[in-house]
Amino acid sequence: MKRLLDIILASIALMLLSPLYVFVAYKVKKNLGSPVLFRQVRPGLNGKPFEMIKFRTMKDAVDAQGNPLPDSERLTTFGKMLRSTSLDEMPELWNVIKGDMSVVGPRPLLMEYLPLYNKEQAKRHNVRPGMTGHAQVNGRNAISWEEKFKLDTWYVENQSTVLDFKIMLKTVQKVIAKDDISAEGEATMTRFTGSNHKDEE
Repeated sequence: MKRLLDIILASIALMLLSPLYVFVAYKVKKNLGSPVLFRQVRPGLNGKPFEMIKFRTMKDAVDAQGNPLPDSERLTTFGKMLRSTSLDEMPELWNVIKGDMSVVGPRPLLMEYLPLYNKEQAKRHNVRPGMTGHAQVNGRNAISWEEKFKLDTWYVENQSTVLDFKIMLKTVQKVIAKDDISAEGEATMTRFTGSNHKDEE
């Protein structure tokens, strides 16, 4: 049922938002250049890698040694606007239709985080990652990693169609209010460096 709803919702959204999709792609090209899409391998269901696609929000700026500058220096005003409205997430509808992602589920993070999770946190990969999730509507990037993972695992253990629709509705409210876009003092979310708590036996 969840997979069927994902396909239906993502397909309808993609059709309705196609004019906006084209407009945002044009603005990204104009403001940030090519490529328009940002592609990155992320862990999906059971940690299986997949290529997630989003609209670019950062410019290609490097230091004298050729290393990328910090996010705060590469994230433009235009990019911040895309993130605050979640317009950068629209291409992920293709990931949902393909089966890589779900509309609702724990957000797909970085592959390098996989060995850092404890057993409880790793439960977030027991379901498909989502465009939005329980953690996103309860703090998003303004809460700690520990809090975020607790919300993710709670969702995995309590998921239902009713809960998914509640999360989708709350997501719309959050996007309109532009709440919890980044962690305090950070342009984006701080990197996860491992849990402070050992696994419980």
